[in-house]
Amino acid sequence: MSDTSELSRVPGFGGIGLAVQAWGRDSDPPVVFLHGGGQTRFAWKGAAEGFAARGWYAVSADLRGHGDSDWAPDGDYTLEAFAGDVAAVAGAMSAPPAIVGASMGGLAALLAQGELDPPPGSALVLVDIATRMDPSAVARIVGFMTGHPDGFASLEEAAETVAAYQPHRPRPASTAGLRKNLRQGEDGRWHWHWDPAFMTSERRPAASNDPQRLNRAASRVDVPTLLVRGMLSDMVSDEAVGEFLGHVPHAETVDVEDASHMVAGDRNDRFTDAVLAFLSRARNGGS
Repeated sequence: MSDTSELSRVPGFGGIGLAVQAWGRDSDPPVVFLHGGGQTRFAWKGAAEGFAARGWYAVSADLRGHGDSDWAPDGDYTLEAFAGDVAAVAGAMSAPPAIVGASMGGLAALLAQGELDPPPGSALVLVDIATRMDPSAVARIVGFMTGHPDGFASLEEAAETVAAYQPHRPRPASTAGLRKNLRQGEDGRWHWHWDPAFMTSERRPAASNDPQRLNRAASRVDVPTLLVRGMLSDMVSDEAVGEFLGHVPHAETVDVEDASHMVAGDRNDRFTDAVLAFLSRARNGGS
């Protein structure tokens, strides 16, 4: 994989083609960013640029069924398949990367790190996700993702829907950024840029979400680990943090004020500073 930010592809689990984009020099230490369900690699653009500016080779991947990556022809969107994709992207690096995963991307990273041999990452950062999530918070996200099965008549209509879902975030003046998360159908309507089977297949992530399995995987994670929470989010409770730390006692935690579930999207500056400080400590042996 070469340097800078040109789009390239990596064969994922089962041969699924995965779109990846890189920032920085490939001679720098690598970090892989994994987006949440329904997002694309562009969710990490700001963070990736910040990491690259501070000496990291930052790679953001479209997970299977999302963005410019292939859709799974067999509808395999289980967490196991996503974990296999994580390992594939990490394996394309020159060295085991630090892995930063938000929401579903974090769950996939956790499974990959705790179940695969060899584990793919040199460090693990979980963003507003742990081994147990608040059911009402999950239901709210699922409701938003499935709320417009027929898509939107215009980008402006989609922008209004996003603004209503994220009232804490100032509405962008342009819809250009939102366009990267949508695809236009032959009928002219705009749809979220992911395979509808991701939410409807019998092999969807929710069907394979097993807290006990995640706890077992967490207990096997022995690399430096950071759990980041958005303080405007109710996805990960204090009790869930305590449970996670019971399985990963060496993990660190950080709470980001004025950030919801999409922590980096809300406060990229604070998120980037916190994660870079953690990775710096990890590379220096925790000192």
